[in-house]
Amino acid sequence: MAENTVKKIATRESYGNALKELAEEFPNLVVLDADLAAATKTGVFKKAYPDRHIDCGIAECNMMGIAAGLSLTGKIPFVSSFAMFAAGRAYEQVRNSIGYPHLNVKIGATHAGITVGEDGATHQCNEDIALMRTIPGMVVMCPADDVEAKAAVRAALEYDGPVYIRFGRAAVPVINDRPDYKFEIGKGSIVREGKDVTIVATGICVDSALGAAEKLAADGIEAEVVSICTIKPLDEDIIINSAKKTGKVVTVEEHTVIGGLGSAVCDCLCAKLPTPVKKLGMQDVFGESGSAAALVAKYGLDAEGVYKSVKEFM
Repeated sequence: MAENTVKKIATRESYGNALKELAEEFPNLVVLDADLAAATKTGVFKKAYPDRHIDCGIAECNMMGIAAGLSLTGKIPFVSSFAMFAAGRAYEQVRNSIGYPHLNVKIGATHAGITVGEDGATHQCNEDIALMRTIPGMVVMCPADDVEAKAAVRAALEYDGPVYIRFGRAAVPVINDRPDYKFEIGKGSIVREGKDVTIVATGICVDSALGAAEKLAADGIEAEVVSICTIKPLDEDIIINSAKKTGKVVTVEEHTVIGGLGSAVCDCLCAKLPTPVKKLGMQDVFGESGSAAALVAKYGLDAEGVYKSVKEFM
């Protein structure tokens, strides 16, 4: 398919639209944001259901406490802010007020990773998956596209307990728009079959992995691409079965290689099927200002970068 014919939607748009679409079905759903409704796209919900939306102002830590309280009254609060503030600034409150009592609070974290682009290193949160993974009982999801993002929001609402979902700023290709697509918390999917190497990807990097697999196929290398939306709990079976078949694994994420998807995959394989793994992502560096596309290319997370890295690894 030609690049210009691919439908592209930012997962933050999917998030706002999903909240609005699911509001009637989930009457206890309330949405909280920290003075960022336009950017996080919760403004779509606010316009349709003003009485079920609370703007907490630029006070993310307080917002987490309010959400914790609302959950104890039977509400299902979805709290929204940039990943840097939702996971970073409010970490203590997420841990102690939501995670420790295992409350039914959902965190919608937008503008994650380097695709925040021109906002620069201070706003490019490449550490949120690692932070949220460490909180006992926290479900952590990173959808790849519009279809998966909407499915993740619904799954979070149906799940009883704390959930963190990571959304992006930049428009990304829709890759899961197919009749047989099914979503389940804790389940990955094989989006391309292969036998020579496994590429495990999450978020926007699933599209990069598929592009890399196309390039590898031209070189006679058949890469299996495993899409992982739920990083915690991880679908260990799908990773182990693929690694058994290929014998080599490459992980790709728009996140630091310390503590994210790559680490989760390594934890699994070290314990159950020792396999050589190469982790692609931010290699212990901060991001920088620039366009989303330029940054993704610079840090080797586009299809070309992933292709080159896999070739070297092979």
